[in-house]
Amino acid sequence: MSNAKPAAKPASDSALREQLIALLHGGHAHVTFEKAVEGFPAERAGERPAGSPYSAWELLEHLRIAQNDILRFSQSADHVSPEWPKGYWPGGPAPADRGAWSKSVAAFLDDRAEFEALLRDPSRDLNTAFAWGDGQTLLREALVLADHNAYHIGQLILVRRMLGAWAE
Repeated sequence: MSNAKPAAKPASDSALREQLIALLHGGHAHVTFEKAVEGFPAERAGERPAGSPYSAWELLEHLRIAQNDILRFSQSADHVSPEWPKGYWPGGPAPADRGAWSKSVAAFLDDRAEFEALLRDPSRDLNTAFAWGDGQTLLREALVLADHNAYHIGQLILVRRMLGAWAE
């Protein structure tokens, strides 16, 4: 009879996956996306307050476009990222129509949910480099996405404050 111990099973990473999802939602150390866009006066979305290089629309669209790029990159080698940096920003400071703001918010939330589904999928290893790219992993992309979103959500809140459209 052998005295060798059976190989230990790797620890479940489900707690890490849940923490990454919580990080994407925010609310612990910073304001959530939902709170940042809630009640925003869409008719003011295209205004760049004095001293700000961005309007709320530009920030919202940048958040949406960048998140979509990270999502699609994490799903497939066939994804082609937008041209940097121009492709990550809308063409102007204002939305094309009044419905564009709510459509962009909805698209952001849909893409975030789709990224969360990747994180919840146990067949998707968090630490294995994608077969494409330069060594990126799902864990890295989740952290980049959460960091990027938190940064620009903060800017969106600042623009709201500068416009007098933040009641905090």
